[in-house]
Amino acid sequence: MIIDIKVIPQAKKNQIKQENDIVKVYLTAPAVDGKANKALIEVLADHFGVKKCDILIKKGLKTRSKTLIINGL
Repeated sequence: MIIDIKVIPQAKKNQIKQENDIVKVYLTAPAVDGKANKALIEVLADHFGVKKCDILIKKGLKTRSKTLIINGL
């Protein structure tokens, strides 16, 4: 499965919201030293019930808009 998301770092709590046609993932982690990307993978793995190694950031490692590949769904 390929999914496009927008990441909002330094939010009050980790959560996933569907707003219009955009999936937004709110993370408590800051966007420093890859902490937000690591937290993103953990939150999505828990949400979709897959292993963290099954989620790959295909595009957008250093931006808020990301394209992810999720295997095992």
